[in-house]
Amino acid sequence: MTEKSTDANATLGDETFMTADDLKAYMRELERARASKEFAVMEGADKARAELERTLSKPVELTAEKIHEITAALQMKMRLAAQRGETEIMVMRFPNSLCTDRGRAINYAEEGWPDTLTGRPKQAYEFWRDHLKPSHYRLKAMIIDWPNGMPGDVGFFLSWA
Repeated sequence: MTEKSTDANATLGDETFMTADDLKAYMRELERARASKEFAVMEGADKARAELERTLSKPVELTAEKIHEITAALQMKMRLAAQRGETEIMVMRFPNSLCTDRGRAINYAEEGWPDTLTGRPKQAYEFWRDHLKPSHYRLKAMIIDWPNGMPGDVGFFLSWA
């Protein structure tokens, strides 16, 4: 004669198995944990993005030493790109919130798009205009990601092709 278990779990020999309801509850708990983890990651990313926006919204003092540092770093990146046969590098990526129109003029390649720039992106454009354009380097600005179908970050690309 077989003994019936008094609890809701089925038994087989010495092993106890979860009921289907227990397994479903376990799966719900795992899903809650995953969602909580994803929310924490998203929250961290939002905080980092806000800090980036704060940092990039404030221009830096362009001393002769800073200009030399920027130029040396750019030259190194351009040489490496040229060794790979490339003719362009992305030199800056920034949130579209650093444009007065959230990147609309850049997206539509409107004349005067540089007038929409603020903070360090504006400084980067001016640096190109004053120091690199005379040497025939070109600067291209474009929206480089589209979160939820809306314009996202802007990229500045320096080209020598």
